[in-house]
Amino acid sequence: MQMKSILGDIRFWIFLFFIVRLFHITNPPLEVSHNWRQTTVTMPARNFFEGENNILLPKVDFAGEKTGITGMEFPILNYLIYLVSLVFGYAHWYGRLITLVFSCFGLWYFYKLVHKYFNISIAFKATFILLFSVWFTYSRKIMPDTFSMSLVIAGIYYGSNYFDQKNSLKNLLLYFTLVLAGILSKLPSGYLLVVMIVFLFDKKIPILNKSLFIIISLVIMSFVSVYYFYWVPRITKEHGFDHFFMGKGIVEGMVEIFSNLNKALQKFYNAAVGYTGFILFICALFVAIKRKEKNVLLVFGLCFFAFLVIVFKGGATFYNHTYYIVPFAPVMAFICAYGLSLIKNNKLTVVFLALIAAECILVSNSDFYIKEKNLAILNLEKDLDQFSKPTDLILINSGEVPTPVYFAHRKGWIEKNELIADTAYIESLRKKKLKYIIILKKAFGNEISLQYKQLLSNPDYTIYDIQK
Repeated sequence: MQMKSILGDIRFWIFLFFIVRLFHITNPPLEVSHNWRQTTVTMPARNFFEGENNILLPKVDFAGEKTGITGMEFPILNYLIYLVSLVFGYAHWYGRLITLVFSCFGLWYFYKLVHKYFNISIAFKATFILLFSVWFTYSRKIMPDTFSMSLVIAGIYYGSNYFDQKNSLKNLLLYFTLVLAGILSKLPSGYLLVVMIVFLFDKKIPILNKSLFIIISLVIMSFVSVYYFYWVPRITKEHGFDHFFMGKGIVEGMVEIFSNLNKALQKFYNAAVGYTGFILFICALFVAIKRKEKNVLLVFGLCFFAFLVIVFKGGATFYNHTYYIVPFAPVMAFICAYGLSLIKNNKLTVVFLALIAAECILVSNSDFYIKEKNLAILNLEKDLDQFSKPTDLILINSGEVPTPVYFAHRKGWIEKNELIADTAYIESLRKKKLKYIIILKKAFGNEISLQYKQLLSNPDYTIYDIQK
């Protein structure tokens, strides 16, 4: 009986798979999936640690001769990595642990929120499914996606408490702080606030309470708007390096989505909650419509149409990057859980949950390991130190992937082989104080031969000196 009680407590599963995901937590961000995205988080964090620590002026390392200051998501996660580094010294993996811890708290608040307005059965199943959704791996990546969603979910929980407990200013303050931090960390996470509309149309809630909530929400939106639509474009223009994707026009994005509908749908039927979860999701949604489950359909409808704006603003970027589905996974997990709650046979419910978990673990297994060819890049900084100073500018043939520049621990350019083979282009970079070219042969690039002085050559890369 005690074991059954433990297994029925969602905290057990959150903690258990927190421990499981600590496996290889100290790995550098070199796994195949989105290593490039992770190093665009670690770069500003390391630059805060080694140089100026102004949170409003984050720097990347692949802006060539420029400062590297550029607009991006408000770097709360990056800054937390920096703060931890002040205590323990800098290491690549702090971001993994920070994201994992915050994501686990996000799961707990998701559970509390669903439990509060539905029931403990749906809350447990929804949180269990979310644990084994796309969140399973992305909550241990050095990326702000699950981090920001966790903050927003916690903020919504306290926002709902404000309405439940009437004039609870403490809950309103927590709503303000958590939601502001969450949306600043990742703008699309803010779509989930659409569920708060339900409270604004509740006639039992006093107008004064609603008005104060609306004012606080408008203040949040004002801070977010100033940062993303004034500050980000300003520093991008001033420092001459455009890195952050601000979305496309709705019409352009819609055309791209409908022109590649199967790719876009794949994020829903595969990436979000897996094939098993998606089948369950469709069945549950059908049943909810048939049974006219107003509350379930209201939550889904509000979130779905709000999320469509994110999808259309992303366009091709949405279906090319799995992490864009992260914000919608909680909604799909909730619908799946509703469907499972209708199954009277507990053993069958357990089978479904086990299948979802097993599929996720099997698919995610490779994310806990790094390919051997990628590991060679860890020696790049040490090899460069034999010939150059950390301030020397470099060029690497990694195309659009900045990962090798991060591990070289230098600043410079990333280009494709075709451009690197152009002597006129290289001469133009030499005038901008380019000193070394690194040609990657296996990971992140393909070998080409250049007519410059070779300083080092091994099976993984060649370092050229182009100084005259």
